[in-house]
Amino acid sequence: MTEDFFMCGIIGFTGCGRAKDVLLSGLSALEYRGYDSAGISCFTGDGKITTIKSVGKVSKLRTQVPEEFSSTCGIGHTRWATHGGVSQANAHPHSCGRVTLIHNGIIENYLCLRDELSATGRTPVSGTDSEIAAMLIDSLYTGDARAAIAAAAARLEGAYAFCILFSDQPEKIYCIRKGSPLVACQTKMGSIIASDMVALLRYSKDYFVLEEDLIACLTHDEITVTTLDGRTVAPDYLTVTWDVSSAQKNGFNHYMEKEIHEQPDALLRTITPRLVKYVENGESYMLPDFTADGIPDSLFLGLSRIVITACGTAMHAGMMGKILFEELLHIPVTVDIASEFRYQNPILSEDTLVITVSQSGETADTLAALRLAIESGARTLSIVNVKGSSIARESAHVFYTHAGPEIAVASTKAYTAQLAAFYMIAFRAAFAARRLSIGECAEYTKGLSLMIPALTKVLERGEEFAAISRHLIKATDLFFIGRGMDYALSCEGSIKLKEITYIHSEAYAAGELKHGTLSLIAPDVPVIALATQHNVLAKMVSNIKEVRARGAFVILVAAKDAGIEPELYDFCIELPETSDRFAPFTAAAVLQLIAYHTSFLRGLDVDQPRHLAKSVTVE
Repeated sequence: MTEDFFMCGIIGFTGCGRAKDVLLSGLSALEYRGYDSAGISCFTGDGKITTIKSVGKVSKLRTQVPEEFSSTCGIGHTRWATHGGVSQANAHPHSCGRVTLIHNGIIENYLCLRDELSATGRTPVSGTDSEIAAMLIDSLYTGDARAAIAAAAARLEGAYAFCILFSDQPEKIYCIRKGSPLVACQTKMGSIIASDMVALLRYSKDYFVLEEDLIACLTHDEITVTTLDGRTVAPDYLTVTWDVSSAQKNGFNHYMEKEIHEQPDALLRTITPRLVKYVENGESYMLPDFTADGIPDSLFLGLSRIVITACGTAMHAGMMGKILFEELLHIPVTVDIASEFRYQNPILSEDTLVITVSQSGETADTLAALRLAIESGARTLSIVNVKGSSIARESAHVFYTHAGPEIAVASTKAYTAQLAAFYMIAFRAAFAARRLSIGECAEYTKGLSLMIPALTKVLERGEEFAAISRHLIKATDLFFIGRGMDYALSCEGSIKLKEITYIHSEAYAAGELKHGTLSLIAPDVPVIALATQHNVLAKMVSNIKEVRARGAFVILVAAKDAGIEPELYDFCIELPETSDRFAPFTAAAVLQLIAYHTSFLRGLDVDQPRHLAKSVTVE
């Protein structure tokens, strides 16, 4: 699964245009965050708020909104179900009294609040925690919206982003967040706020991130931001560097397919700006340099250990980072699932570097892990893709990948951009610590750059992978095996396949086959064997023989010169010639394309797999 999971998309608009057009367009752009249900609420005159919602995708909601729906102010929501099943009643927006609300997040103490509010005669009609928030705000509202929201915030536990309409305050939208993201912009046509910049981009490239525990009030003409006690705050505006076409399919069948093919450009954007010419003894060298990122070499000096923490795909990138750091820096590295790390009482100190990884920069567990690292006095460095995100703002140092927007739930280009970040950081850290000479560092860096044309060659072989995928469409179980870097990549390949094909898939370190795994290998069970690392090739061949002897259907992904006997596999995918060190990039593309074509051939929704959404901003 992707490392992030945003759980719902929300949008609000007030201005001079038709609100329904902005809301429905924004919800379509945000649908990768959740597609169980969708709904909008708009002011329709005389203090009346009209709500339209439906189970299913935004396209279904669109058919239910009348063409003559001409309101100029409203809010919209696309849901990924957490509390309460998928139903009309549980769809957002939720209303109670004078309050209509949409919510992204989870209210942890909603049961206690529900019981308390039920005792006052307020009875919920849904099974959601979100409706309880609407009930709470309504119970506290006496005409001062900010005061009611601030009082509610003091009572709520958990994560939330709210957009709120008050029926007696027409054409205004109030917003607050804690944990879950909100970004806003002011345009010629009005004020807009949403979960993600992709919903705003067609209207403005300039935006600000609403910080936690601040209240925004949107009107036609302005956005006012205040603290909980009413002090006005001037937001810091940022500028998006990509355009709206980056968030469109541009002729590809699916966003995932497009994003797989965008990887060479994403890697160029991540790598090239950080290459700086050094001169030593009259010789010129190109090295990674993070001066422009504000990351000093001193960050990597005097370290006793490195801790990498992330979720899902980002954690798999971290597994590759561990291999690189231990090889080049010769210090111990651990990789922890962020959701476990924060509850393990980790031993951290000022000579520990904690690296957090998150595409969105909003992953709740990863953000909590970062905060724990800061509290413990550890050094912090974060690898994120989104400027202004919570992790980016709170980390002492940030390495921004430049993958651009990733719409498909299954992460592809964000993953390889994270890999590139780890490679560059490892090279620079080893150079700073004098573990690599300037010449060695330059040679490694050159190898990273030369990997990009090799990756491009892999992406040109789509039909080859489609042909292989035809043999997988009826599989119920599938296994990935590999050693070293190939095992780390197996973990990513497995999650990519299972999340979009619904085929049960597991990744195993090939040396562990004898310790129970072999009992699962039966005739014709597919096994994708990665054999890109020459230092363990002989051992890997032995492992392939083990599964082949038990009738496995073997798909081999191997270095061009691996020389593995043809009788050991059914299909062999040869990678373009690169150093073993950089094979994960080309092999990753192979596994992504196999997953993509398998899902497509099974007739599934590649971009929006069941039960999943893009990013997790709740625990």
